[in-house]
Amino acid sequence: MLFAFTGTDKPGQLDLRVATRPDHVAYLTGLYDTGVLKLAGPFIDGSGTPCGSMLVLEADTIEAARDILAGDPYAKVGLFAATEVRAWNWTFGKPAGN
Repeated sequence: MLFAFTGTDKPGQLDLRVATRPDHVAYLTGLYDTGVLKLAGPFIDGSGTPCGSMLVLEADTIEAARDILAGDPYAKVGLFAATEVRAWNWTFGKPAGN
């Protein structure tokens, strides 16, 4: 089952995001390489500055998805002011074989 995650950064935490990004990218790369992560990217504000994140991943349950997301370095350093995880149905633009 697919789950969509959204996270909104705490205000004034761009330096924390930038400092943690290499570990975050390495973590997501591992998830992508194993087929767990389907797509990901930052939200950006009006000036083009990252201000949050969106990920879609595959897990058996929402609890399993939350466990995977809790391992993300951004989550571990407390970057997000608010997060949401919801079951998601990939309807349009889905690559063949997924």
